[in-house]
Amino acid sequence: MADEEKKEKKGEKKAGAEKPAGKPAEEKKAAGEKKEKAGGERRAKGKGKGEAEASPKKKAMKDVKLGPARLRTRFDKEVIPTLMKEFGYKNPMQVPRLHKIVVNMGMGEALATPKLLDAAVDQIAAMTGQRPVVTKARKAIANFKLREGQSIGAMVTLRKDRMYEFFDRLVNVALPRVRDFKGVSPKAFDGRGNYTLGLREQVIFPEINYDEVEKIKGLNVSIVTTARNDEQGRALLRHLGMPFRV
Repeated sequence: MADEEKKEKKGEKKAGAEKPAGKPAEEKKAAGEKKEKAGGERRAKGKGKGEAEASPKKKAMKDVKLGPARLRTRFDKEVIPTLMKEFGYKNPMQVPRLHKIVVNMGMGEALATPKLLDAAVDQIAAMTGQRPVVTKARKAIANFKLREGQSIGAMVTLRKDRMYEFFDRLVNVALPRVRDFKGVSPKAFDGRGNYTLGLREQVIFPEINYDEVEKIKGLNVSIVTTARNDEQGRALLRHLGMPFRV
C-alpha cells in the first residue's frame, strides 16, 4: 500500500511538472500569432501607401497616348497631296511610300576581336531603337581567314513608325552633323526607286556616346520604297526632307 501511495504521489508530481511546461508553449504560440498579425497589418499599410503613391504615376502613364510618328503625319497630310498633284495620280494609294529601312554594319574586325561586334550591336540598337540581328558568313573564304557561320556584322530592319522616326532623325539630326556636309548623292538609286546611303562614322547619331566608342565604323542605310522608278523614289525622298546634292 505504501508503494502504491508513493507511485501516486510521483505521478501527481510528474503531472504537476508537465502542466507548467505547457503554458510557455501556448504563450509562445499566441505571441507568434500576434507578431504575424502585426506584421501583416504593417505590410498591408505599406502596400496601401505604396499603391497610393504609385497611383498618380500610373494614372499619368495611362493618360499619355503615343500618336503616330511626326514624319508619318506629315507624309499623310502634305506629301501625299503634293505627289498626287506632281505625278497626276487619281488615287492616294498610287503614291509611292516608304516600305522599310535596313541598317547594316559590317564588322570584319570581329574575327580577331569579338568584343567589337557586341559594341556594334549596342550602337545600332541605340541608333534605331530596335535590337539588331547578328549576321553570319554564308561561305568560307580562306584568303580572309573566314569560316562559314562566323559572326561578321549586324543588321536591323525597320518598318512603320520606327522607320519614319529613324528617317526623321537621320535627315534632321544625323546628316547635318557630318563635317563639310554638302548633301547626299542623287544617283545612288537602283533603278526601282530604292536608295542606299553610306555613312562613314556612326558617331554622327547623338545617341552614340563618343567616349565609349572603341573604333569608328561606317554603316549602310538602304531605304526601300514602293516607287516604280528612280524619278518617283527621288521625288518621295526629296519631299520627306532628304538633302540631295544639287
